[in-house]
Amino acid sequence: MTQTFHTVGIGAGPANLSLAAMYDTLAPHDIALFESRDRPGWHDGMLHSGVRMQTGWVKDLVSLYDPTHPLSFLNYLVTTGRVYALLGAGFDTIPRIEYQQYLVWAAGQLPRITYGTRVDRVEFDGALVSRSGGAALARSRHLVLGSGTVPFVPEFLDALDPRHLFVADELHQRLATVPDEPDLPWIVIGSGQTSAECVAALLARGCRDIRWIGRRSWFAPLEDSPSANDLYRPAYQEAFLTLSRDVRERLVSGQILTSDGISPGTLRGIYQHNYEERLRTGRFPVTIMPSRTVTGARQLDGEVELECLTAGSGEERHRAVNLVVAAGRRQAPLPFDPELTALIDLDERGEPVIESDYSIRWKHADDHKIFVLNRGRYVQGLVDSNLSILPIRSAMVLNSIAGRTVCRFRDDYLSTRWA
Repeated sequence: MTQTFHTVGIGAGPANLSLAAMYDTLAPHDIALFESRDRPGWHDGMLHSGVRMQTGWVKDLVSLYDPTHPLSFLNYLVTTGRVYALLGAGFDTIPRIEYQQYLVWAAGQLPRITYGTRVDRVEFDGALVSRSGGAALARSRHLVLGSGTVPFVPEFLDALDPRHLFVADELHQRLATVPDEPDLPWIVIGSGQTSAECVAALLARGCRDIRWIGRRSWFAPLEDSPSANDLYRPAYQEAFLTLSRDVRERLVSGQILTSDGISPGTLRGIYQHNYEERLRTGRFPVTIMPSRTVTGARQLDGEVELECLTAGSGEERHRAVNLVVAAGRRQAPLPFDPELTALIDLDERGEPVIESDYSIRWKHADDHKIFVLNRGRYVQGLVDSNLSILPIRSAMVLNSIAGRTVCRFRDDYLSTRWA
């Protein structure tokens, strides 16, 4: 018999875990999460040694709304007996593996999370029906899509030998299968934090021939100043929502390095390693190559050859044995069936129209809310795809579901005026 829930969440990453943790605000209603992975986790393929989070630990699943919540990061540290060790270690930002283990700990205390189940179709027959492989998993009044993003791999790389093509998300696991040959040539494509972490991971393995190719004019650091952090406050989000679409798009473009830049410590580590190795061996292990757009690729005699255009419109070719792709991420496809899609308002890009409360505009939205998380960068701003105020987003969703304010949050001490 198909189970019925008040709300179903697709995905059990940080966004939906935060929502589920706070859902008791709507008691006695319930939420069930369905996750395609077979166990709790988060970016498991990017847990390289030494990798740090880009947000502070207080920005966890719940604390910015309710610091006394039992699933706060601080309570995780205390109840697992590691709070003094972490404080004593003096981290500026916590290791990513620590955040991943925190999520596993939190997920283990939440009821109604089903793993190893991919929701591949959602229908509407008076209720929202979530299906997997044709079988109905659950019926619900409301639905929250928190299925995240998937790595972007350009189509021209499809013809390459998969043994020599590494998507960044898989690098951590697959490196163990690569022969330990320090002089084996590698190319890493990408300009952001993920590409930098891949370069650092190859250096940690002892690789001495890495070309780091990026489209940006320089490998830009994360902008983490107090003024930049103002953009990740509820007060700024409220102001941002009042602007026209054109203005929001322009602002997001100018603010991108507050979200997608490289942690200065990661950059510093790469440059310092490069310098020391030049002193020791007479060569730089990493050749840093910004302002290049990769336009094509082919497989040649056990090597990958890339075609690039430089900023000056010059053409280059680069060859290596292995290629790591860290070229950004794209939205996962929405699982709506054609009949449900026909009831949804779409914008000029064919994307659902997203309201200020993260719900989409559709025919039955008054009684059946469908929320999409991490898909509204030009509606809510960069904060939509960021971990900074997860519990505030959850509070907004819960208020929308309830049809009234059940979660109150404040952002009063504000010295910046945006309009």
